[in-house]
Amino acid sequence: MDELKRNVGTFGAASVGIANIIGAGIFVLSGVAAGIAGPAVILSFLIAGVIAMMTALSAAELSSFITETGASYAYTKRAFGRFWSFLVGWFKYFDYVIGAAAVSVGFAAYFTSVFGLEGGMPLLLAAIGLPIILCVLNLLGVKEATRTTTVMVLIKVFAISVLVMFGGYYLSQHFEIGHYTPFFATGFGGMLSGAAVIFFVFIGFNTVTMMSEETKNPHKAIPRALMIAFGVTFVLYMAVAFLLIGILDWHDETKDAHPLGSIAAIIIENQMFFDFISFSALIAAGSVVLSNILGGTRASFAMGRDRVLPQQFAKVSKKFGTPYISIIVAGVIIAVFAGIFRNDINLIASIVNFGSLFTYLFVNLSLLKLRRIEPQAQRFFKVPLYPVVPILGAISCIGLMYFLSDNAKIISAVWAGVGLTVFFILYRNSKEK
Repeated sequence: MDELKRNVGTFGAASVGIANIIGAGIFVLSGVAAGIAGPAVILSFLIAGVIAMMTALSAAELSSFITETGASYAYTKRAFGRFWSFLVGWFKYFDYVIGAAAVSVGFAAYFTSVFGLEGGMPLLLAAIGLPIILCVLNLLGVKEATRTTTVMVLIKVFAISVLVMFGGYYLSQHFEIGHYTPFFATGFGGMLSGAAVIFFVFIGFNTVTMMSEETKNPHKAIPRALMIAFGVTFVLYMAVAFLLIGILDWHDETKDAHPLGSIAAIIIENQMFFDFISFSALIAAGSVVLSNILGGTRASFAMGRDRVLPQQFAKVSKKFGTPYISIIVAGVIIAVFAGIFRNDINLIASIVNFGSLFTYLFVNLSLLKLRRIEPQAQRFFKVPLYPVVPILGAISCIGLMYFLSDNAKIISAVWAGVGLTVFFILYRNSKEK
């Protein structure tokens, strides 16, 4: 059996998670959600975070005794078998590559703006070039990829922390209660729709569990890395939500492509500070594409090894210890989609969210079933308040799916149909051999 090299420590795995959680979404989608929910976007962040946290706790327990790569795919396979695990893996792979393509386009837009490049060709080259460069980095080894990710994480966490610190001081001097009233300006439904969109900025924690087979002492390291990644990002996101409503006019936020940059321009009238936040947005986008490639290629590697995708996806480079076929295929798909995409971050986020909520639903269901059928398994981490947490997590995932756009549901249904066709063709071929 092809095996991956264990080169990643707790902080490296946590860095991959933070890299994927704190991405272009918080730099762009926070404004979209504020325009949908109004001041209640603060609750939208809280609700999305709590739902994500419940699933993160379930994933932490599962990762403490299931350490093969694949994360939600591996958990579902053990609990529910080949068919449902294929659907989970199929949606997760789609989320990773389409999400990476969309973020690559967002990166290109920021890149050309920051460096004053005009015309369609620089935009196209930047959008295609980023995933190609990062795929090459992935081919060289997971240690190199996670080290790069760690540097990116430190830069963007520092940038958001500085923004929160200065923004908090500015807000203390210019606080206006009118910015927060009426709190439910677009109704309770608007707040939940905002939560359904903003859930996108929390979904990256699943990438941590994708690293199980390449992490040292994964039984303990993966749960710790999950909690570190989620704790850091949740605190920063709640602070950003308060700043968004307190400093900007939420009515205009749906049209603001760079809300955190707008905050920076208001609190400190300094071009260098604005440029630093813009540069951090580039780093954030790049780190998301890098971590998406890590997660997506490990998902296809696991599915190839289980023969629910062609076996070539499970081939590992003898020199670098990386799943090179999976990486090359993912790089080509991301580059092609990035080259032809017309950026609609709201729709793209909703599509990715549907797939993520579907897979997280099965993370919670897998925990419930495996607690029942494998009670003697040695768990190095256990979910508190069991079974309340996974039950509420599963119900909440279904609820947020309902509040996503109809277009996202239709596209997701089409993707499921394609996946089922692939599955039954491969299943029939394997039965004939």
